[in-house]
Amino acid sequence: MSRPRVVIVGAGFAGYRAARTLARLTRNRAEIILLNPTDYFLYLPLLPQVASGVLEARRVTVSLPGTLRGVRTVLGEAGRVDLDGQTVHYTDPEGGTGTLGYERLVLAVGSVNKLLPIPGVAEHAHGFRGLPEALYLRDHVTRQVELAAADDDPATSAARCTFVVVGAGYTGTEVAAHLKMLTDRLARHSPLPAGVRPRWILLDVAPRVLPEMDERLSRTADRVLRARGVDVRMGTSVKEATRDGVLLTDGEFVASRTLVWCVGVRPDPLVEAVGQPLERGRLIVDPYLQVPGRPEVFACGDAAAVPDLQRPGQFTSMTAQHAWRQGRVAGENVAASLGLGRRRRPYRHRDLGFAVDLGGIRAAANPFGVPLSGAAAGAVTRGYHLASLPGNRVRVAADWLLDAVLPRQGVQLGLVRAWSVPPDTASPELARVPGGPDRTGERTAKGPDSGAPPASGTGPDGKEATS
Repeated sequence: MSRPRVVIVGAGFAGYRAARTLARLTRNRAEIILLNPTDYFLYLPLLPQVASGVLEARRVTVSLPGTLRGVRTVLGEAGRVDLDGQTVHYTDPEGGTGTLGYERLVLAVGSVNKLLPIPGVAEHAHGFRGLPEALYLRDHVTRQVELAAADDDPATSAARCTFVVVGAGYTGTEVAAHLKMLTDRLARHSPLPAGVRPRWILLDVAPRVLPEMDERLSRTADRVLRARGVDVRMGTSVKEATRDGVLLTDGEFVASRTLVWCVGVRPDPLVEAVGQPLERGRLIVDPYLQVPGRPEVFACGDAAAVPDLQRPGQFTSMTAQHAWRQGRVAGENVAASLGLGRRRRPYRHRDLGFAVDLGGIRAAANPFGVPLSGAAAGAVTRGYHLASLPGNRVRVAADWLLDAVLPRQGVQLGLVRAWSVPPDTASPELARVPGGPDRTGERTAKGPDSGAPPASGTGPDGKEATS
């Protein structure tokens, strides 16, 4: 008798946990296939530390084949889901196509950068949702400081050393906090012209930093950012972005070559293409994470609008905590639907609190509702990340130790170019490659000399634009 096939689309927090749970419960009595564009699970909360040079890139990636025994990994991006035919159509990394049939389907495709219709943002900003974007930002920031140090024009030097981050949520706050420390260190090794210092501006239309979190965490983060020299501006955003700077909603023009877009996320476009009822772009599911009318289809994580049983009438938020725990419930319920596990159960949660790493020993945390700051919060935050990582714990701890006692290496690797990480991509986990397929199967055009697509605003000499 053939084994039932379960296809899981996406290996983020929800998809990875669902695959691991299913493999444990079914014990090879079901065929589990994990479809994902990369062969790793990305631990997103530590991405700002990759961008700032604290951690090497592989530290925040966990091998799928190496950690998910009993799960077959298929490299590819899902392009279409045929619910009636119970098939998933995908494109592999080299442009080939394939189809996977299923008896059970788990949609855990996660989320992508959320852009707003602001002139110039799509052309001149860079998101922060995937590993290629973090690697690009690290190189770009390093390059701007080094170019500023060699520039004879104080105005141009100051513009290169001005960095604008839009979005004072979890990601934007950590990016500003960590990278401000990085640029200060770079400036010590690459002396800047007189009067020029690295300047970081954090913008948000909200009234306070970390608006979705406890006010005590917000106050702690705001205090640390301002003490570090970050220019925190609440109630302000971007009206227009250009190659030479950013026009703010209060009328001020900020000369800059760097705009980091951390406004928020939206569900992966695949969710809308499924053709089922949505709630603000997320697939509506019942408390058991099943799609109504489609008992063979489950959804979890950022792709799913899951009823919040703790707050009737509302849905759970798009956070890693929810995704991780929903992945486990999805795995258990899929196994139960196949008669291979325990009885199915609804998704319920208990708020464990949040932790925001602000660089060095600084952090803001409220584990189980207890507000912490300073070194205590830093210890709790790093302990939480080590406990949550499904791999690489020793390597991460070793990098933290080395960063505490050794200077960081301020070098550009040049592995990711601006054109390969556009902010409007539906695949932030993948850097675009010359001639490679995008989400729609179209192929990118090649540049005239290097065989690579030119960046937006590339000059006649073929050099990368510095937006």
